[in-house]
Amino acid sequence: MPSFDEVLKEAGEFGRFQKRVFFLLSQTGITFSSLFASVVFLGRAPGNFWCRIPGAAELNERCGWTLEEERNFTVLPLHLGNESVSGECQRLDVAWDTSVSCTSPLARYGNHSTGHLPLAPCHDHWVYEQPHSSIVSEYDLVCDNAWMLDLSQAILNLGFLAGAFILGYAADRYGRILIYLLSCLGVGICGIIVAFSPNFTVFLIFRFLQGMFGKGTWMTCYVIVTEIVGSDQRMVGIVIQIFFTLGIIILPGIAYLIPTWQGIQLAISLPNFVFLLYYWVVPESPRWLLTRKKGEKALKIMHNIAKHNGKFLSPHYSEITISNEDVSNPSFLDLVRTPQMRRNTLILMYAWFTSALIYQGLVMRLGIIGGNLYLDFFISGAVELPAALLIIVTIDRLGRRLPFAMGNIVASVTCLITAFLPEDIPWLKTTVATLGRLSITIAFEVVYLVNSELYPTTLRNFGVSLCSSLCDLGGIIAPFLLFRLAAIWLELPLIIFSILAAVCGLLVLLLPETKGISLPETVEDVEQL
Repeated sequence: MPSFDEVLKEAGEFGRFQKRVFFLLSQTGITFSSLFASVVFLGRAPGNFWCRIPGAAELNERCGWTLEEERNFTVLPLHLGNESVSGECQRLDVAWDTSVSCTSPLARYGNHSTGHLPLAPCHDHWVYEQPHSSIVSEYDLVCDNAWMLDLSQAILNLGFLAGAFILGYAADRYGRILIYLLSCLGVGICGIIVAFSPNFTVFLIFRFLQGMFGKGTWMTCYVIVTEIVGSDQRMVGIVIQIFFTLGIIILPGIAYLIPTWQGIQLAISLPNFVFLLYYWVVPESPRWLLTRKKGEKALKIMHNIAKHNGKFLSPHYSEITISNEDVSNPSFLDLVRTPQMRRNTLILMYAWFTSALIYQGLVMRLGIIGGNLYLDFFISGAVELPAALLIIVTIDRLGRRLPFAMGNIVASVTCLITAFLPEDIPWLKTTVATLGRLSITIAFEVVYLVNSELYPTTLRNFGVSLCSSLCDLGGIIAPFLLFRLAAIWLELPLIIFSILAAVCGLLVLLLPETKGISLPETVEDVEQL
């Protein structure tokens, strides 16, 4: 009986069928990256806003003020009396009197400077020039509530983390395509609810769920693509990352054209419903079917693949051999029970954590230099395109380990150099930091490919999901690490990034080279790599 790889070679390792499936599933990268980075535009600064005094509605009705007049009479006196107080987070704690004059509501205090009048913090009475432009103005995430914007991104990453465990496990037990389709449905439904959330609590709950289902779509589509192509064509796992970058590049254009955060949220969520049509064109992974003792279905799919690729399977292919290993529900212990699996798992978990932490840290660092938000975000995304191209050119010549290690080492060196470059040459600091962003992107993209190649079929989806969950942990920690350490010394985060990347660069050299090797089917195959 032939092995699966022998049958796949005869059916076509990357023919018309695989190219079609690859292109369709790659679109998931665009929607997932848009969700991943959407907080930049959903939570953008709302423009001018000010604290509204208690009873402002009654004063407006009595005096017929416009909002601009209300601001001039109640907020500007505060700023004139104390230039350090802008009127955004504090208000005058006085009794407003319009019985004498609507144009002088502070007349009872005579000629005393408003700088000597008592102040009170603003809690829930803000007026925004652009009230529905972002979640900041929608849910009053300003002043003492500003930390809640960071919470919203942390909640999304927690959703990614939950999706890695829950849906990664489900995809190994119930099938890749089933979990993919259910995840697409979940992302779409939760995205709509997020857009129309009546309060911030509902927003957070369904943003968490959208993150969970979003991770399910991305990880599962990636595994399907890598399982239906031959060992010489698995660089498609790198090419699919280009679609993630395309989502990053497209997102600022969407945000520029759509003025409200609800519109942006719907624009990045609704396309997931289109992916439900894949039910009729994308089959279940035949590798997974074989591990679940469903050889007839797997063989039927292989005949279909051969037919679409213009090939014909030999008549004696009536059954395909696969692992004799008993199929059981995967667990973390399966990933660390044997020496090689244990080593691979621990190194990959650290690599995921480091790559995500440094990647997001460098993105946020470039984002705080000011300038045009849309243009800066576009450029930061475009920087990632050369990363995938460099990997495609080198990975089949140099293998996996060398680009993986060099990406981390170069990122380490550039972070260290950037930290000690003088402030009076900002263009050079930005250029070197951008090189670091390019290098860590290379490492980030290679870890996807290496992770899927170092686990057997029975544990592949669970292994990729579990290890990549450390990516989500890095994403949760990154903003806190960056801003807390930057408060001590602006360049301190770069020193930490440099150390983490250097250690990662050395550790990945301990991983086995997987260039040109068939995907392992069993734990024994992994131990023999």
